[in-house]
Amino acid sequence: MEPNNHPVIHWTLLKYKDWEITVASTSKGLCYVGSLNKSIEELTEWANKRYPKRILVEDSETLKIYVDEIIEYLEGKRKIFSVPMDFDGTSFQLAVWNALCEIPYGETKSYSDIADMIHKPAAVRAVGTAIGANPVLIAVPCHRVVGKNGRLTGYRGGLDMKKQLLELEGISM
Repeated sequence: MEPNNHPVIHWTLLKYKDWEITVASTSKGLCYVGSLNKSIEELTEWANKRYPKRILVEDSETLKIYVDEIIEYLEGKRKIFSVPMDFDGTSFQLAVWNALCEIPYGETKSYSDIADMIHKPAAVRAVGTAIGANPVLIAVPCHRVVGKNGRLTGYRGGLDMKKQLLELEGISM
């Protein structure tokens, strides 16, 4: 239920080994996966920008299906996410984020590759900006995008998290 037309965002802290990640959903699906070992403040900052009149509710039971899939991924048991997702952005951002979801597990693409995938080959910098705005780390696999030279490049979750996710998928950097 969404009181007074204010969106309710449920959140919990996923704990796996030495990782802590904030995970959040709306009534429509997974809307946010945070950076490695960041606090609820990261979610609050994001939510203030996206949903200024939102209500944040800690709710591990509602988030269980999302947390379970992320843990399955971290354990190497899941390669594709099946949970519903609820992310909104510009049409350009959505095109980029959808292209990210087409990168197969265990493979990487460059920013230029993503620009080509969305038929905007000159928009490499804009692609990078859209990737940086991806609210759903891990499930929308922006960690699979590397520099044209194959090097690790920026990642909202930090380069250490990106490197660990790629190594989990069998990609050594």
